[in-house]
Amino acid sequence: MGYFESRVPVDIEKYDNIIDRLKFLQKLDFKNVILEPINSIEKLPKKLIEKIRKSIDLNVYFRINLKPKNIAELKQMIKKYNDFSHILSVESENKEIQIYCARDTRIDVVSFSYPKITKTLTPGVLSLSKQYNSFIEFSFAPIFNENKYIQSKNIRIIYSALRMTLVKNANYFISGNFPSLSDYRSPRVLISICQTLLDMSLTNAKLALKDNPSKLIEKLNKKIDPNIIEDGVKIIK
Repeated sequence: MGYFESRVPVDIEKYDNIIDRLKFLQKLDFKNVILEPINSIEKLPKKLIEKIRKSIDLNVYFRINLKPKNIAELKQMIKKYNDFSHILSVESENKEIQIYCARDTRIDVVSFSYPKITKTLTPGVLSLSKQYNSFIEFSFAPIFNENKYIQSKNIRIIYSALRMTLVKNANYFISGNFPSLSDYRSPRVLISICQTLLDMSLTNAKLALKDNPSKLIEKLNKKIDPNIIEDGVKIIK
């Protein structure tokens, strides 16, 4: 299926900028891109999605990221996404929210993309995410901090969280989540970063950038397939 850039922040109202960003990622040799609107929206416009997908020879997917302050707010938010046909992720340093998200089948990704949140990851959340087949997300963006002290600190935080994730054998991936287009790197460079800065094997680096994001899309497709009643049970016509 090719390599993924699994989190690309975009202004959903700026079509030309979205296409420019996708063309740039295509030149970097990505085959799959997951766009995340930075706008506060509940639904993604179908016509725009179709227009974007027809405009470029890439597999383009979409996600919405929720940032609830507490469980009550999360429960109110999540009601709107019972039949959501795109990737739904949640980002919070609240451990109660993380546990809730790891076991809620409507939520695909529990995101730990920022150091402040990454530090809160626990073995319990990893075990639940594995049990309920949700995905854990980390991001490269903190590693690209120009302040060398902060960069080194962020690398240690991600390194520690990744070690714990690998021990628990949880589903994980690493996205870019870069605010600036100039920060994006090719899959080959990102694999090198995984190996040199995060001490990951080539196999684990490929899991983070290709195989596990592919599994996430496969899970999404099953979730929106009307013929699938539950995991492992499908209506054959």
